[in-house]
Amino acid sequence: MPIGNLTSQFFANVYLDKFDKFVKHDLKAKYYIRYVDDFVILHSSKEQLEIWKRQIETFLRNQLKLELHPEKSKIISLSKGIDFVGFRNFYHYRLLRKRNIKNMIRKIELFNEDQISYEKFFEIFQGWNAYAKWADVLNTREKIFLEIIKNL
Repeated sequence: MPIGNLTSQFFANVYLDKFDKFVKHDLKAKYYIRYVDDFVILHSSKEQLEIWKRQIETFLRNQLKLELHPEKSKIISLSKGIDFVGFRNFYHYRLLRKRNIKNMIRKIELFNEDQISYEKFFEIFQGWNAYAKWADVLNTREKIFLEIIKNL
């Protein structure tokens, strides 16, 4: 099933319902967030998070026949920012991933080189802008707007 397909998101939610219950009721994690197959658990104790990580690995392997991604499953300080659902999330704010900004700049360049039609570019920009407005990047959005306007 394609990753972006709505049915794959639906089935991920159905399949991982057991996992949600495990984290909330067995581990009793107070700050647990999951979107499809990505999740974050927040806690003030690194030691507690390490214990939970081992328990989660065991649960996923034994109950759901799944494994955590070894490079993406990390215990890090919130002060360094958590990469989750397309943003770099910090305690009081969120930023866009740098690659998402670079991708939008590249789309502007392709549009300026007539490799993307106005209609397609407008569609791309609307999607990016709707996504970007959730981050604390007003100056970045203004720079992108100005870059587009100067080339029209």
